[in-house]
Amino acid sequence: MKIPTLPFTLTNWNDMSPTRHPGTSGEASWRSFHVGDLRVRVVEYSPGYLADHWCDRGHVLYVLEGELHTELQDGRRFVLTQGIGYQVSDFGDAAHRSSTPTGVKLFIVD
Repeated sequence: MKIPTLPFTLTNWNDMSPTRHPGTSGEASWRSFHVGDLRVRVVEYSPGYLADHWCDRGHVLYVLEGELHTELQDGRRFVLTQGIGYQVSDFGDAAHRSSTPTGVKLFIVD
């Protein structure tokens, strides 16, 4: 990941209107900042959320609150709680998808 040319920029996540993204079940709410190909987000998944796709995009992800279940397409599964994160490059491993039984709030850079 390379951060495009960008001056010092403050982001007040609370002032951003979220965009809604339905999953197979539940929904995701994104507050996003974009510059060039870089996307920085605070994402909240509702309780019972299951992503509607397998993802091959690289991410730096950090759990702010709640519990995230990450499944890799090869069958590996991980449970992440507050203070835990992961990093993966574009096509760096088996595709992954997210779910949460309880709801979760994430900080994601991709």
